[in-house]
Amino acid sequence: MTTTNSGRSFWPLRRKPKETEAQPAPAPTPLPAHEVLLGWDIAPNDPLLNYFLHASGAVEVNRLHLDSPALRRLKEEGVAMIVPLVSQGELVGIINLGQRRSDQEYSSDDRRLLDDLAVQAAPAVRVAQLVRQQELAAVERERIETELRVARTIQQTLLPKEVPAIEGWEIAAHWQPAREVSGDFYDFLTFEDGRLGVIIADVTDKGVPAALVMATTRTLLRAAAERLKAPGDVLARANDVLCPDIPPKMFVTCFYGIFDPATGLVRYANAGHDMPYLRRSAGGVEELRARGMPLGLLPGMPYEEKEVVLQPGDTLLLYSDGLVEAHNSQREMLGFQQVRGLIDGHAGGADLILHLLDRLAAFTGADWEQEDDVTLLTVQRLAQVAASPLAWRTLGEFDLPSAPGNERLAIEQVMQMIGAVGLTPKQIDRLKTAIGEATMNAIEHGNGFQADLPAHIAVLSAPDALRIRIVDHGGDRAIPTPDTPDLEAKLAGLQSPRGWGLFLIKNMVDEMTVAADGEHHIVELTIKLEGVVS
Repeated sequence: MTTTNSGRSFWPLRRKPKETEAQPAPAPTPLPAHEVLLGWDIAPNDPLLNYFLHASGAVEVNRLHLDSPALRRLKEEGVAMIVPLVSQGELVGIINLGQRRSDQEYSSDDRRLLDDLAVQAAPAVRVAQLVRQQELAAVERERIETELRVARTIQQTLLPKEVPAIEGWEIAAHWQPAREVSGDFYDFLTFEDGRLGVIIADVTDKGVPAALVMATTRTLLRAAAERLKAPGDVLARANDVLCPDIPPKMFVTCFYGIFDPATGLVRYANAGHDMPYLRRSAGGVEELRARGMPLGLLPGMPYEEKEVVLQPGDTLLLYSDGLVEAHNSQREMLGFQQVRGLIDGHAGGADLILHLLDRLAAFTGADWEQEDDVTLLTVQRLAQVAASPLAWRTLGEFDLPSAPGNERLAIEQVMQMIGAVGLTPKQIDRLKTAIGEATMNAIEHGNGFQADLPAHIAVLSAPDALRIRIVDHGGDRAIPTPDTPDLEAKLAGLQSPRGWGLFLIKNMVDEMTVAADGEHHIVELTIKLEGVVS
């Protein structure tokens, strides 16, 4: 800021950070004190700055004799008097004055007035500088947050839009980054002979660097898989290409398996990733072991290949280390043994993901600050294909915090997922009502508005129907039977209003099923697609 009046001007000086202080980048920092003075710079080592810092009161320029380029320039500009503004030991600005219009010398009263002005102005200038600095920092933070949101959106486009729909198989995935962007990723590759490639990988480190390496690794794996058939060869090729360019102290763990849906045969290789768990339908949990170094460490590494057959009812779990390495408030780690026990005690399938997330939340507690990305992926070979007349496929799934009003978010997200499904306007209106009521019940009655107990919503589609699955954590309490509402009986105290919401939901869809497994309520809403012959 510069204002002029009768040969006087005020120049705020801007602070320069001390070189010994750590300066976080790219947060804005105050400009050096030597910048922008009458349109020219004062060098930081100019003795005039040090003189002003230690001067006591107003300074007559013509009485100064310093080897200072700035001083010579001030004299050339006709500056007669300088009043340093010092606050908390720092020079934050100066008041400069030219010759008086009367050509008289500045009096002692003038000096006292200037000194009093400096005492009052210095703190005000310092506060103004700090406020401006905070404003700039806020703008910079907003810019960074916007860029990170864009980066997250871009990264999400690299993840599969939906899981593959294969008759006789059920596949589900969950991706939960610890920051705005993630180093975890998973991918599916479909081959002309009907086989399915499944990849899960984890880049060391977190944030933007890991996300960039993640995008590069995904591209390398896809390119290698197009040319090479064997999983071990694909990992070896990606490793050799990645090694020269990966940043120091970074590497990628990766599991790559190729599934034959007709036989259940899985051929796989592992580049240092946590060993997948195979839960057998007959009971027991196996580890899929295969030797191999993480990608990006050393070129020319071989990768062992192994095979396993998934029998009907078997479930394979792939996961990143954010699951097993999560800590609770006592700094205890969840660990492999507990995860294996959780898998062994569950029936398997896509619901295994929800089960593990529930147990993870219970272990870490409500105040858990997620330390690492968590990615879970299940592949189950269904036990009885013929028992399911509809080939359901998952369009998407998500969790919602149990907070009032989040039923609106549920409706919005479901509508986005089913945009390509052929529902009539009437069906859409009815489905919105049903989803809102069911989600509100899950949040309020099932989870009791507990923020650490989310409502889980999955959207599934079949050739002639659409299904919405809503899961809460109130499975230890019975769901009331949806009786037909009788307003007169209710007013007379002969009928409870409980169950009226379920009655409304039931009449908004073609089919409603309600189940409980001791931990969860599972409400499924099915609506048939008009114009489709089943």
